[in-house]
Amino acid sequence: MAKLPCMFFFLSFVYADIYMHNPRGSNNRLDEAKRERNNANRLFDSQNNNRGGYNVGSLYYYAGSILSVEWTNQHSCADQNNNCEIILQYMCGDLVRDGTTTRTIPENPVQCKNYNCNNDKKFGMHEDSDYYKKCHYRIRNRGLFTADQNLRKFSARSTRQNPGGTRRGYECPEERDYYPYWHPSPWKDIAVLTNNATRCPFYERESENVKGRYECELPHGFLNSHRNRRKGIPNNEEDCHKIKYSFTSAQFPNGTTVNGTWVQRPSHNLPPPECRENDWSRDNHLGNGIDGFPNTFNWTLPDINEKHCVLRIRYNISTGDFEGWNSSVNASYNSRPVTKLDVASRFGLDEDEAKRRGYVYKQNPQVKIFGEDGGDFKLRLAINTNQFGRVFQDRSHTFGIRTRPSNLEGKTIHNLNVRGKRGNIVQVYPAVEYDFVPNRKTIKNGDYLHFQWTGSNTNPNNNDGQGKAGTDRNNVILLRPPQYPETTPKSGTYGHWGNNYPQHLDESVFLGFSRKDLQHLSILDNVQYGGEMSELDDAGTYFDLSPRKVTRNGIFHYMCSRNNNFSNRGQKGKIVVSDAEIVGKKIGWNGGNITIGESNAQGIWVKRGTFQKLHDISLEEWSKNDGEARVKAMGISVDVGDSYASDFLVIHPQEKITSDGKKFSVTLKVDSSISGTVTVYKANKNNPRWRKVGAHMKDGIATMQVDSGGIIMARSAPNVGLIVGVVVACVIVVVIIIGTIVYCRKHPQAWINTKRTFTNCNRSLKRSV
Repeated sequence: MAKLPCMFFFLSFVYADIYMHNPRGSNNRLDEAKRERNNANRLFDSQNNNRGGYNVGSLYYYAGSILSVEWTNQHSCADQNNNCEIILQYMCGDLVRDGTTTRTIPENPVQCKNYNCNNDKKFGMHEDSDYYKKCHYRIRNRGLFTADQNLRKFSARSTRQNPGGTRRGYECPEERDYYPYWHPSPWKDIAVLTNNATRCPFYERESENVKGRYECELPHGFLNSHRNRRKGIPNNEEDCHKIKYSFTSAQFPNGTTVNGTWVQRPSHNLPPPECRENDWSRDNHLGNGIDGFPNTFNWTLPDINEKHCVLRIRYNISTGDFEGWNSSVNASYNSRPVTKLDVASRFGLDEDEAKRRGYVYKQNPQVKIFGEDGGDFKLRLAINTNQFGRVFQDRSHTFGIRTRPSNLEGKTIHNLNVRGKRGNIVQVYPAVEYDFVPNRKTIKNGDYLHFQWTGSNTNPNNNDGQGKAGTDRNNVILLRPPQYPETTPKSGTYGHWGNNYPQHLDESVFLGFSRKDLQHLSILDNVQYGGEMSELDDAGTYFDLSPRKVTRNGIFHYMCSRNNNFSNRGQKGKIVVSDAEIVGKKIGWNGGNITIGESNAQGIWVKRGTFQKLHDISLEEWSKNDGEARVKAMGISVDVGDSYASDFLVIHPQEKITSDGKKFSVTLKVDSSISGTVTVYKANKNNPRWRKVGAHMKDGIATMQVDSGGIIMARSAPNVGLIVGVVVACVIVVVIIIGTIVYCRKHPQAWINTKRTFTNCNRSLKRSV
């Protein structure tokens, strides 16, 4: 058996779930009016709690816009307690759909309309039947560790986590459980988030985005016979070439034989996935990350035009008990009823004593914790070997990615959506209550905001909330100004974002939007005419304002007037708008870059291995005048140079972010038309003194090496060296002239001789040759 790359080999004893909240994860749910989903096998194997997921969620986004993907995972990531890998992928296609029934799409085409399950739109479908058929008959990878599980299928339908080969939609269980998978898959990689970023080069190199996959292409008609189906589709080149299929036809009346062909399918021809460390999350907690906000990944949507796409998030959680990254650890460890996992040495026991006392890796072992002298007293451990190295998953409802209209070409578009559903936290768990996503947003004046959300009419009728029972509704209204500052710790007062009451809206008060747009956001009347709208009961579940240009600076706090019962919920958001452009990205050991400005000429450039942990890096660009005012407000005076040769570039965090003397590159755009000497200076909020930074100047770009963030700018000064040189030269000439005159006055004959010399020289120059 050929060696095949795999990731999810780790062992773990955990019951961990993952739920996607934006875009809304389905968890196999489809518009169901009860808390438990009807069919956990509808589209995919989530391994999640039956109460997870959202009823509906189909939206659309513009190509190149920024979508905040938000989720909660039950067990820790970026923590020493567990190994954790999170994979984000997407797929698109004309036949990708949510469907209209909660029944699982049939495997037998006889049960589908026109004998074609791919086209029967009653059933939800992500992967198609042709993909599953190959999985169904392809021989599983027998080199994988399966512990003491009895895999009851010969094909890729059976894995250690799915030993019975249960079918969920047209998903391939082997592909689901292992990444990167070794056969062709329709899933395209977005990002890999890992506890160990040193694996990133492997992920980037092996991703199907950049590397094609092989499979055995069988002669047409080979699988038509039951005998050949039982043989299966080979999963390696050697066995594929051994396939021989004999048949007769009109073209070959005397019969012919055709062999299997080992063919490479092309890659997806996409950039490698972004790979970095995981964000931190705590154990046993389906909640927020380290800063009190949900863990998110900002996905810049691909430049495609597709009506039907789906997003997938997979989560592997495990401990380090088994050397999952050791290539020698394989199916040879599958001895039954006891595997070869070395439990004995961990407890100072020899192999025989470990077996007698039950210290072996198997299903639900009973151990004698008091040794041989403890009699028959045993403790049974709840160890399920098919859940060691467990993979969880959620997928979104379908969504569209649209080509931009001409008026949005080259513009930055931020998607602003709504998460959650009706009910208090107990009733909706493991989903969440209402909120805006992202809850806080900083954007540049001139960027575009795309407000869009969807709700449902089929929540359980007894779920708590305002308005008509069972319904989700949302709107956006500006909050009245706060009574107290947001935080004033010196006075012991902690103010809120605003008074819990709508602000009267005049033209352009909120983000610079028109009065008509503000009316649409508040009473949804671009999609609703009349009806009972005090609590939006007669409004539709879906709202789309389409992208709107932001034209007013300020800090805007807004609310949903319906989901605002102060006793148990509040749905509020914050948007900060300024003339400064701000871009951000999380960069860790694997390195990366962030650029700002239309030319992408300035930014930071981090080589692999420079950072030892994940840093949330952001860049701001301040104009000369605005920047000077800002630094003066920070207590930093601009007392170097004579004039500005650049704008201000601000890198957050401003403290030191490297170790062991390592540095990263910063590029700053400099006005090359300015005369004089240009010097780059750097300061930060904790050290308000401008310090010179050594920089290499070329083609209007200053490049420097730094180990911290801060405020960087360039100043020019007159070219002192040139001026000094000219002055010195003039002084020398004057000295020579004066000295000559003095000398000649004292020695008249010398002046006569000098005069004759110049006369002769003049005659020589005039002579013709």
